Amino acid sequence: MAACEDGGGAPRLIAPPERHWSRSAVLHWLIAQRGTPTLIGFDFSFSAPFVARGAHLPGETDTRSARDLWAYVDAHSADPDLGAAEFIAARRGRHFYLGAADGRKADYLHWRACEIAHDGTTKPSTVFDAIGAAQVAKASFAGMRLLHRLDRQVPVWPFDRVPLSGAVVVEIYTAIAARAAGLRKGRSKLRDADALDRALAALGCAPHAPLARYDDHATDALLSAAWLRANASRADLWSPPALHPDIARTEGWTFGIA
Repeated sequence: MAACEDGGGAPRLIAPPERHWSRSAVLHWLIAQRGTPTLIGFDFSFSAPFVARGAHLPGETDTRSARDLWAYVDAHSADPDLGAAEFIAARRGRHFYLGAADGRKADYLHWRACEIAHDGTTKPSTVFDAIGAAQVAKASFAGMRLLHRLDRQVPVWPFDRVPLSGAVVVEIYTAIAARAAGLRKGRSKLRDADALDRALAALGCAPHAPLARYDDHATDALLSAAWLRANASRADLWSPPALHPDIARTEGWTFGIA
């Protein structure tokens, strides 16, 4: 987790309450920020595709909104710390692809409207592809449990209106921040101080304080925080032309896709 204050200062990492951030600790931190004017971005999919097939999990759910899906996932998940690995494993071969035994991977590749709208192509993975380093399934369905536990204590865009004050949560895609900072596709992971400072400078930030370790998790968080600050006031990102009410209710949208 990283944060950027107003102005041009560099983003900083937020120290966890214990050795590492747990999902429960992130949830508690998030609720504590609800009265502070903060744009909070999470890098996971806030919903499953709905518009193209008329259901989030066809043949299983009758959820009509993303919030309904969050509640469904939470009610059917027993993993500790708001995890969703068992939820996915119990539905492998039906909704989720976890390997060749599940059939053709192509049969599981379904995307949300915003994922297709992103630069005319799809993202490299979907919430139904649950295998490999690039998969987003486990993080996304676990994240839906976290969003459900917010229980409207913090608005989540675009399911809620942007508040006049206080915090608001949005979905982000770290590759968008990387492209905005001038990093080329396939080379968007920053693993040294100089590369991070060059990327931050492209977003109007001062050099960062040295890190104990440079890994993708830390540098993605820092760069994304800087990008959120630089783009928070862009009206076009809050009102994408393709974001009609049905999509906003059932699938949501990635902040940064106009």
